[in-house]
Amino acid sequence: MELATTLRTFIEEGQDWERKHTSVKGVSIIRLPATKNRAASLAIDINPIGDNGLPMKKKGIMIMNAAEMAAFRAAFNNERLDSLIAALEEVLPERKSSGKAAKPDVLQL
Repeated sequence: MELATTLRTFIEEGQDWERKHTSVKGVSIIRLPATKNRAASLAIDINPIGDNGLPMKKKGIMIMNAAEMAAFRAAFNNERLDSLIAALEEVLPERKSSGKAAKPDVLQL
C-alpha cells in the first residue's frame, strides 16, 4: 500500500490518539482527535529510542507541518545548544532508565 493511502486510511479509521510506529526508530504517527474547529489530523511524533529499546522520553516532539520541522531543525542545529547541553550534563546527576519493551506494529516509510 502506498504511504499516502495508508495515512489516509489511518486518519479515517484510526482511533483518537492511536499511534502507528514507522520503520524509522523513534518516529511514529499519532492520530489527533477532531475538535470544534478542525477535523481529525495526523502528527509525526519524534521520541528517540534508547539502548534498552524504549523511548527516551515520556512524550516526544509532535510535528504537524514543514514549517514546524524547519524550526526544530534550526533549533537543534544551533551550536550554542551543544554548549548548553554540556553545561547541563556537568550540573545534573546521571539518570537511570527503565520500562517495558516496544511493540512491533511498524509503518514502512
